[in-house]
Amino acid sequence: MSIENNNEELFPEFAKVGQPVPEFKMESFDPTEGGFNEVDLGAIRKEGKWAILFFYPADFTFVCPTELADLAAKHKELTDLGAEVISVSTDTKFTHLAWKNDERLLADVKYKMAADPTGEVSRFFDVWDYDTGLALRGTFIINPEGLLVSSEINFYNVGRNADELTRKMEANHYLKDHPEEACPAKWTPGGKTLTPSEKLVGNVYEALND
Repeated sequence: MSIENNNEELFPEFAKVGQPVPEFKMESFDPTEGGFNEVDLGAIRKEGKWAILFFYPADFTFVCPTELADLAAKHKELTDLGAEVISVSTDTKFTHLAWKNDERLLADVKYKMAADPTGEVSRFFDVWDYDTGLALRGTFIINPEGLLVSSEINFYNVGRNADELTRKMEANHYLKDHPEEACPAKWTPGGKTLTPSEKLVGNVYEALND
C-alpha cells in the first residue's frame, strides 16, 4: 500500500473537501471473489467511477458489523450510481477474511475490504486515532475526476446511516451533470434544486415553493 505524493502543492498533508486525492493502492479481501487482491484508486478513476471509502475502527468489534451490514444493504444502489464501495480498517486482509467468514451480519457484504495496517491512508484522511492506532468512522466520496466531494467523521460510539450516504451520493451524482445547480437540505432525486444567482438572494422559500 502506498500513496503517491510527489506534488506537495497539489496534494496537501491531509485530504480536504474540494481538493484532489492522490492515487493509492491497498491490499484487500474481496468477498465476491473469495480471495485477496488490491484496491487501486487510479484504476477506479480510469474506469470513470466514483470511490466511496468507508473507514471503521476494527474487525471483530461491535458497532462495526452493524455498519458494514447497513452499507451492504445499499451496495447495489451505490454501484448503480457508478460508485466503487470500499471498507477500510487498520486490520490485515487475513483478519478481514476471518471476520467475514465468522460474523453472520457480514453475510451480504460484497464490496472490497481494504487493509491499512500502517495507518498511512487513515492518516491522510485524518481519521487515524494516535492513541489507539485505529481509524475513526469516516466516510469519503471521491468523484471520477479525483476530487473529494464529501467527508464525514464520527467517533467510535456512533454508527452511521447508509441511507444518508446514498442520498449524498445521489446528490453528488446529479450535481456532476448539473454543476450550475445546488441541492437543498434533504434533497432526493426528483426534488427541486436551486440555481444560485442574485435573484435567489432572500427568495429561497419562493424558489422551493412556487
